[in-house]
Amino acid sequence: MSLRLPSRPKLRLQTTLFALIVSVILPQKLIGEESTKKRTDATASSEITLGDLSSGKVRVLDLTYTLNSETHYWPGEEYTPFQIETIATLKKDGVYSRKVSFPEHIGTHLDAPNHFEEGQQDVSEIPVEMFIGPGVVIDITLQAEANPDKALSVDDLREWEKENGPIPSGAIVLLRTGWGAFWSSRVRYQNRDARGELHFPGYSPESARWLIEERKIRGIGIDTMSIDPGISKTFDVHHIINQAGRYGLENVAHLDKLPVRGFTLIVAPIKVEGGTGGPCRIFALLPEHSEVGKN
Repeated sequence: MSLRLPSRPKLRLQTTLFALIVSVILPQKLIGEESTKKRTDATASSEITLGDLSSGKVRVLDLTYTLNSETHYWPGEEYTPFQIETIATLKKDGVYSRKVSFPEHIGTHLDAPNHFEEGQQDVSEIPVEMFIGPGVVIDITLQAEANPDKALSVDDLREWEKENGPIPSGAIVLLRTGWGAFWSSRVRYQNRDARGELHFPGYSPESARWLIEERKIRGIGIDTMSIDPGISKTFDVHHIINQAGRYGLENVAHLDKLPVRGFTLIVAPIKVEGGTGGPCRIFALLPEHSEVGKN
């Protein structure tokens, strides 16, 4: 006599790729590897299941800017803008196809650990579980309005935790500076002074080190051109983040539409062998009734 195990119900065709990824990785990775005893109510509320996704109880927010000829890229001497050229048309070839050219660090993109540190992982080598984690938003918009060279401090982080609870282990931390409001203006976004120096907010080296050592974050992101403040010449934050095997996300869009915590991030960078980074899609998975700026 043989026993037949009940078969698993088939996934509906409408189930998205996100649902498949989340259903595999979330149970082990989403809560930052915290034990259930240590979960706070806020962390528990950020758990998202396959059922939530397939039933439409979760909103998906795209935090990515569209690539085109106007997209911002790091203003280095050898950097060039996004370019696209048609190589086949429906009328002539029966198929429509184009080729693109762009620097790795353009638009919404990821800085891989090898970007500033030798011997570290390139973008194709970063473990996939590093790209999914609980998200938090630190808002310094008012401070940045008063001081465009504002650098996030450890005190800022501690103050945020007093109001919102601990940053979960394994989080992806996003810094909202308000710079997204200037995306449509290259001059305002770069905010150069009379000497051509860039001025925009970023992380301080101390805050980056604290997030790595004390909160074991997966990565950090920001709504400006760099995780370092624009005035930086040594890019200390890049060095600290990359040396620790973490990544940075730059030119992240729509941070004003996110709550301070209680959501999940999925980061999907282009996978180039040896790449120092590259454009990426970033998705935030939010509970259906989450409110901007609130837990």
